[in-house]
Amino acid sequence: MTKHLISAPSTSPVGSASGLATGLLLAAGRGERMRPLTDATPKPLLPVRGQPLMQWAMQGLQRGGVENLVINTAWLGEQIPQHFGEVFESNGLAPMHLQYSQEGVDFGGALETAGGIARALPQLADVFWVAAGDVFAPDFVFAPEAYARFTASPQLAHIWLVPNPEHNLGGDFGLSAEGLALNLPKLAVATSADAPVIATAAAGQEMSRYTFSTIALYKRAFFEAAWCPIPAGNPEGVKAPLAAMLRAAMDNGAVSASLFSGAWTDVGTPERLAALNAASVS
Repeated sequence: MTKHLISAPSTSPVGSASGLATGLLLAAGRGERMRPLTDATPKPLLPVRGQPLMQWAMQGLQRGGVENLVINTAWLGEQIPQHFGEVFESNGLAPMHLQYSQEGVDFGGALETAGGIARALPQLADVFWVAAGDVFAPDFVFAPEAYARFTASPQLAHIWLVPNPEHNLGGDFGLSAEGLALNLPKLAVATSADAPVIATAAAGQEMSRYTFSTIALYKRAFFEAAWCPIPAGNPEGVKAPLAAMLRAAMDNGAVSASLFSGAWTDVGTPERLAALNAASVS
């Protein structure tokens, strides 16, 4: 059973001197498509199978040896540190220390993915996990071996891709035989009254596309390269998405990737949330 020790959030940096794995859990979004459920509750705290949605990722990170986790917050962000406090404990595992990057308090709203990671960068180690608090992937293994292998690699990012769900049949990125993520355009999506949605490729674009799971490993250098104009700590509160940065890094051979085929849901609508909870009692 998981316990939460509730206390005021800490803002002191983790750094990398400890050698402990660190991670960032993205939990700052408004969740517009989830309204009215998110009018009073941040999406990552919505219940999935008996616990907050974000807790599934927290437990996975803790099992993977992450001992310092930063959580970014914005919309109704005060509820998250109030719920989890400074320490997250599970039986048989080392306590995971929690810190918060409070984008809503600091800038009045979320900074998007790249802006949020850059804001939290001073609190993270030189190599760190990133996961999303609104994605349900209970079987994903945040393996220490993957962390060590990536640390020793020349790549600056390693992302996990998943088979395309119905809401993203065009996919996001390709995957080479050598394990590099590829900057490919989305597949065109055609619809027919008599057929399911079909993803099609133009001539010369036949390689499969996959959806970015949001789960990734990054090196600090990824956010110091030419494709990232935001300084560490993002002192100006620049809002910036991540996709363009990833695509630029892929063009430089700096992003490796793996395919994850386990259960994965981007909990972006009330219907997907209801389906997850219905499956738990069926």
